[in-house]
Amino acid sequence: MNRVIQLSIWARLSVIGLVLTAAGMLLQIAAGSELYPSLTGPIVLLATAAFVALGPGRWTPHVAVVVPLVLGLGAIIAAVMTGELIEQLTNLGAAGILLGSLMHVVGLTAAVSGGVGMQLDRLGLVGVER
Repeated sequence: MNRVIQLSIWARLSVIGLVLTAAGMLLQIAAGSELYPSLTGPIVLLATAAFVALGPGRWTPHVAVVVPLVLGLGAIIAAVMTGELIEQLTNLGAAGILLGSLMHVVGLTAAVSGGVGMQLDRLGLVGVER
């Protein structure tokens, strides 16, 4: 349990972002969005959050960047190709889907930022208190 308490601010930001993204995706699925056909995305995000919170130090910063970055790029590509994510972010008539989409975007931004911060902290380029 002490490991979780000793996480850097970057690792905490990453974990919070990963969990927020997973919750946003689950909310979108529950609200009827057809953008996510399975629970694979939220499961991967929650597993990644657990790995970042409890995992070994050597690979943790890499996983904290790569997983949300790949999912974020996938969301951007899907938005460009289909426009469905953009529609979900602008449709005020579907409150659950809108809230879930906003949680998804904010969570991915936080997770990627936290992962990048973990990388920079590991390299000694930014320092934060633990």
